[in-house]
Amino acid sequence: MKTKECPSCAMEVDAKAKICPICQFEFPQRSPIIQWVAILLAILFVLLYVL
Repeated sequence: MKTKECPSCAMEVDAKAKICPICQFEFPQRSPIIQWVAILLAILFVLLYVL
């Protein structure tokens, strides 16, 4: 079973958990579109810096 650490209480919880069962911390949900835009912008920045 994959786990992740809760940033609030430092307990290991299931990687698919949306809310920590110990402290009720809500894990932020990342949109895949925003993640791809950020990657593309980083690549563009590197390319413009090199050229």
